[in-house]
Amino acid sequence: MWIESCLLCAFLWTSSPKWVTDLEPPSSAELCGDCHRAIEDGWKHSAHSQAVESRLFQDAMKMAEADFGPSTRKTCLGCHSPIAVQIGDLKLIRKVSWEGVTCDYCHSIRSISLEGSNPRAHVEFSLVKSGPWKDVESSAHATEYSPVHTTSLVCAPCHEYRDALGFPVLSTYSEWKASSYAKAGVGCQSCHMYQVEGQVVDARVKQVAQHGINLHAMPGSHSIEQLNKALHTELVATHEGNRLKVIVRLSNRGAGHSVPTGSPLRKLILEVRANPYSGRAFRQERVFQRKIADPNGKVVMLEPVAFVKAARLLSDTRIAANETRTETFDFPVPKGVLTQVEANLYYYYSPMATSAAQQEIKFFTIRRMVR
Repeated sequence: MWIESCLLCAFLWTSSPKWVTDLEPPSSAELCGDCHRAIEDGWKHSAHSQAVESRLFQDAMKMAEADFGPSTRKTCLGCHSPIAVQIGDLKLIRKVSWEGVTCDYCHSIRSISLEGSNPRAHVEFSLVKSGPWKDVESSAHATEYSPVHTTSLVCAPCHEYRDALGFPVLSTYSEWKASSYAKAGVGCQSCHMYQVEGQVVDARVKQVAQHGINLHAMPGSHSIEQLNKALHTELVATHEGNRLKVIVRLSNRGAGHSVPTGSPLRKLILEVRANPYSGRAFRQERVFQRKIADPNGKVVMLEPVAFVKAARLLSDTRIAANETRTETFDFPVPKGVLTQVEANLYYYYSPMATSAAQQEIKFFTIRRMVR
């Protein structure tokens, strides 16, 4: 009896799953994960998977609808739930619409058009799944090699956006396009979807010789490791008479775009502290960001407004790809006083968050003792 049970289990795991014939694209990531378990597990930890469920996004979309009308909902969901827009599920009734940037959206992209004000993806939901690998076979669906999935172009529809006024609210793709990374053929996937150990198809479904998958967690600005890969920081502290001079050099050596990128409300904050062992402490900061204004010249402070009414760039102090920025700080600390000098880097996400932990993350600290 035990042997018969084992044989039956082996047959079930090695045969095509029963639900294969029930696939109705666009399918839920949960269904995709029955075979592609390691990939789904990585994707679940990505910002893509949480693009709709994020409370910050939900609040922003509600504010946009209240202030600018229901049509803005389609604009917001165009990147946060592109499947919902494609299938007309703007009320987010279907489960797959709540999955954000999900499997069956990206792997149904056939081409990208750069004509018009914004990049557009041509999507075909079917049992043919497109991707970056050649000579791949599946018992659940057909596969198609897609050259566009091997390039940064596939990211452009959601990471490049001009509003109705023609202002480039999101410019990550064009920042990359203008960088040396683009000229060298180093695309977004090189940093955000690099190869890791894992199986494309779970072993209980099918035994495959190939090992190694693209990282579907797609770490970005919420990743401390990714932020530290992007920026190289140096600190030099010296005395000049009765003043303490601190020089901090920030080099964008690891990001193929500006830091910060994405929403204009994001900031990179460099904080420098001088803490003498006698006397009061001092603090100064530099902020790297874009400042934008609406058509009336009013500075935009909320993301829903930025995506609808941004019209003018007031300043841009961000650090471009391969750029080094040197910042000098001066403190009234005389020579001979033992002082701890500290530089901290913070990534500021959103002014709409209710807690400091949701607003910003400290990802780097460097200290020096001077006398």
